Parts: sequence; C-alpha cells; structure tokens
Amino acid sequence: MVAPLKVGIAGLGTVGAEVVRLIEAQGRALSARCGRGVAVVAVTARSKAKKRKVNLRGIAWAKNALDLANDPGIDCFVELIGGSGEPALSAVEAALKSGKSVVTANKALIARHGLRLAKWAENNGGALNFEAAVGAAIPVIKTLREGLAGTDVTRVYGILNGTCNYILSRMEQEGLSFAACLKDAQRLGYAEADPSFDVDGHDTAQKLAIISSLAFGSKIAQGAVYVEGISSIRPEDLRAAAELGYRVKLLGVAVRTGKGIEQRVHPTMVPRSSSIAQVMGVTNAVTIDGEGISPITLVGPGAGGAATASAVVADIADVARGIRAKPFGRPVARLRATKKAPMERHEGGYYIRLMARDLPGTAAAIATRLAEQNISIESIVQRHPEGYVDTRTTGKASPVPVILITYATSEDAVSRALKAVQHDKVISGRPQVIRIEKN
Repeated sequence: MVAPLKVGIAGLGTVGAEVVRLIEAQGRALSARCGRGVAVVAVTARSKAKKRKVNLRGIAWAKNALDLANDPGIDCFVELIGGSGEPALSAVEAALKSGKSVVTANKALIARHGLRLAKWAENNGGALNFEAAVGAAIPVIKTLREGLAGTDVTRVYGILNGTCNYILSRMEQEGLSFAACLKDAQRLGYAEADPSFDVDGHDTAQKLAIISSLAFGSKIAQGAVYVEGISSIRPEDLRAAAELGYRVKLLGVAVRTGKGIEQRVHPTMVPRSSSIAQVMGVTNAVTIDGEGISPITLVGPGAGGAATASAVVADIADVARGIRAKPFGRPVARLRATKKAPMERHEGGYYIRLMARDLPGTAAAIATRLAEQNISIESIVQRHPEGYVDTRTTGKASPVPVILITYATSEDAVSRALKAVQHDKVISGRPQVIRIEKN
C-alpha cells in the first residue's frame, strides 16, 4: 500500500485554512483519484493562538516557514505566505533543494523568481506547481502547459483582476464614477485599502508575465510588460463604447509578433459580441488563440479563498499522482530570452476622445494632424453636452466632446498626431486614448 502524501502548509489565512478543510473533507475522494492518501501533517503561520475555523488537532506546528520546508517528515511544501521576498523565497528554495515538491499561490514570487525556482525543481526531482497564482480556479496554467502542448499559441489575453473588472462593470451598468465604484469595492472587500497594485495594472502584469512564458516558451520578464491602469476611464467612455458596439475591460495581452513578444496591460475596447466582453463583476477570463484551433475561453472565479484553495488542492493531487511536469512547459535551459516588442510599434485600432474647442477650423486642424500620420478614421462623433449654448460668435465657445475610432495604425503615429493637436491648442485637457482589441 502506497504511503499517503505528507503535506506541510505555511500560511493559514483564508486560503490556507480552506486547503486544510478541503483535504480533510475530500480525503476519500482524493485517495481514490490519486492512488494514495493526502494528509496535512504540519503547518505554520504568524500566530498559533489565532482562532481559525478549521480543525488542526493532530497536526504538528512548525516554528516558521523555513523550519517547515526543511522538515524531513513532509513530502510536499505548500507556500501560502505571499510576497516575492522573505520568508517565502528562502522557504520555497529550501524545500526544492531538499527534493520536496512545492505548491504555491504566490504570483509575485513566481513572476520574480520563477525561473530560478524551476531550475531547483528540475535539478532535485520535485514539482513546482502554481496553478492558483493565476486565475485561481481557472485552470489556465495546466491548459497552456499540458492541454495545449501540441498547439502553437499565437495570442493569450484576458481579464486577470477581479477588482478592476468589478469597477468597470459597475461604472458601465450604473453610470457611476471610478472613485465611487472603487469606494464600494473597498467596502465589499474586493479592493484593498491601498488599491493601487490592482487598479494601476501591476497585479495583472505579474499574472500576464507568467502565462506569457508558458504560452511562448520564453523567460519570465515582468519588466517587459507595458502597464496602464483604469483610473482614467470615465463613464462617458463606457457609454460611447456601448454605442459603438464595444465594452471596456482591463486586459492583459501577450501576442507573438514579428518584432518580438508584445506584452501589455491596459484598458481595452473589445467587441460586445466577444466571449470576454460577457464577463462581468469579479469574474476572470482568459482567451487563448492558436494555430489550427478556434479561440478557447476559460471563465471562472479568479480570486477568493474557496476558488484559490481548490486550485491549490488540485496541484497537491498532481504531486500525489507522481506528476512532475516542467514548471514552464519545457526545461528552463530551453526557455528563450524575451525580446520586448516596443509599445510604440503596436498596431491596432484606437478610440480617441478629445475635448475640442467649438470654433471654426478646429475639425480641419484635427483632421490634418491625423492625415499627416496616415491615420484613417473609421467613425467620428461630435456631441454637444446637455445645456450647451452656441457661443462661437463670441470666441468663447466651451469644449465639445469629439470621439474618433481609427482603423489599424501604430501607437507611435497616434502619439505624434495627438501631440501636434495639443500643440495647435484646438483641444483642452489631455486626449483619452483606449486601444481596441479585435476578436
């Protein structure tokens, strides 16, 4: 009879406690699926005295994460501490060096040190599983690494942050401001007291760097990701998007181009008919494009204790089965260096909202500057705000919103054209620019 897999868990927050509960509740089912039992034999956390809604009787308590990682009585070390530095890094490294398998939900650790840790796993025979680090219950890591091992992936993109998707959904559905929706997200626990990591796009960038490596066989390079957040989005942009047949989402996009791997995080207009446009609230989604297949979209809860814990337990089950997949789908030595595709060379359609001065010659000046950069306009809409009074004869006309949708052009061309328009002083304020991602 095969001995049970002995698991040690570092971190007993919402996710860690739920992992303990799931393993206990699903003991028989896990044993049947894996061909051996799975048992939590040791844990550690910052406070032993803290009351937790989980039964820890009969489970040993380690002094700290490093001691637990070095404990010869465990086979699999589960890191749920968080953070890219200590104590998580040293503990995970120690476990891998001793030949243990590691399961983690730590996206920051994998995005920054994943290659180094993967090499230790390869050298010492352990597994390094991190499904829960990206999209929680959505099995995007296994899909890219194993399910699509025979597919040449060309693009992967998705909604990877539930906080941002919740805010944009509420803004669109209720016409509320970004600030109002953020405040509500904080009240409901969807956003942190300091929400900048989420709303500025950095959380999505870490996740994108990980899945880009799996999709394209490249080395993780978080620094190669262009990042832009959602705080500049206004309700009027969402209304205009709806009228034009689009919906605005914060997307992480990785695509192979002739100039390298383009990795970018920014607010994006997607066709309302697309699968990813239907994903609202705190739900996450990832779409994968590949040679010879129709787009595959994975949708599900991207955060939360139960969803994250389910992915952690699934990774533990793989360890119990004896599965030792290469962490990034191929040996670290065969991962290619990432050639960053300059964002200035990005090509696509653009939504541009200008506050144009309602004076003779304004439209002509804007059109001239766009034409100079060979930018073709698909549509143009000019709106007079409610209560507008025509004061052009006085020369004191108030600005009027002008919305442009361009055909495919380059980021650099749009930037140069808008800089010239601002120099002409025919608009007030900064132009709003949102990239468009086609199906």
